[in-house]
Order: sequence, then C-alpha cells, then structure tokens
Amino acid sequence: MKNDYHISDFCHITTEEVSVHGTVLLKNETTNFDAFLKKIYQLKDLKYPKFFKMDSLSKLTFLGAELLLKNNEITPEVLKETALVFSNKSSSLETDRKHQKSIHSKSDFYPSPAVFVYTLPNIGMGEVAIRHQLQTENAFFVFEQFQAEFLQKYTVSLLQEKKGKQVLCGWTEVDGDTRHGFFYLVTQHGTTPHTKQNIQNLYTQR
Repeated sequence: MKNDYHISDFCHITTEEVSVHGTVLLKNETTNFDAFLKKIYQLKDLKYPKFFKMDSLSKLTFLGAELLLKNNEITPEVLKETALVFSNKSSSLETDRKHQKSIHSKSDFYPSPAVFVYTLPNIGMGEVAIRHQLQTENAFFVFEQFQAEFLQKYTVSLLQEKKGKQVLCGWTEVDGDTRHGFFYLVTQHGTTPHTKQNIQNLYTQR
C-alpha cells in the first residue's frame, strides 16, 4: 500500500504531564487526574462548558483533539474533513463500573443518566466531531495493546479512499492507575513519514 503521508503533529497526556511535539506544556502537580485535565482546559482557555460533565475518558479524548486541531495552519475546509481513528485497551470500563455501582446502590435506586451516557468508548470522539463540526469517517477500536501497524494501514486506506483530508489518531486509555492519551495527526505534509515504526516510536516517547 503506497504511503505518501506524514505525521504532522503529536501529543501526549499522562498523569505526569502534557506535551505537544515533544515540548512539555504543563506538569501535573496534583494526584487527581481529572484536576489535571481541568488545568489543561484552563491553560488552553477553552470555552466548552459541557467538558465538565464528561467522564475522564471523554475529557482526555476532547483535550487531545483540541491540542492538535486548534492550529491556525489548519483551514476550516480541511478541519471539517478530519477523520477520527481512536483506540484503547479498556473501552469505557471505568465508567461502566461507576454505572454498575449506581445500579446496586441501596441509597440511590435509580442509576445516574449522567454516568450512563458515557458507557461507550466512542462518546468522547462524538464530542470532538460536534465541537469541530466534522463531516467525515470515525472509528473506535479496542485492542489488547497499542497497534501501530493496524492504525497505520487503516489510516492510509481512509486517506486513499478520500474519506478525509487528514486523520486524527488517538490512544485513550483510562483504567485504574493507567491514564495515557497519545494523539497524532496524519496529513500529506510534515517531516515524519507515516510508518509503523515512527508511530510506535512516538507512542513510547513519553
């Protein structure tokens, strides 16, 4: 499969820090991941009140997209044709547990609709599409571990089939002590070739 595409930008969000293209933007001085995500939201001066209702997975997905898509070099026409390809290991398991706990709560018989709405891993991806008015393909995959080769091939197929002018890819894992967001943007421009090895290298660069 011919590959004339490049990784034009990437970022990581972990429990320790957030970085874009290898440059640290903010270090986490708290032990609360949601509090750190709020700090990132405030740092970027975002105006999206619904953010505060999201679960951790959706917040992580939303912020990763913001860090890469809020770029003045991306024209509105190209932005609207950004395809989304996300994946993780635990799906929405952490929120699923909260929902299950609310069902069995003796003090609160009715499960919380605010929790239930996030019991699918692609909800955060939907928030990104709404936020940026995306009109393209999107897919969420659950793997046992990060799959650079699959993501590389799937992304190239989307671009070659003209299902987007660029693709935002992400790994959004939120479960217990493991909280890591890795995002990268695939375009026709850039200095890093869009290869399996380069994707894997950037993923481990944290």
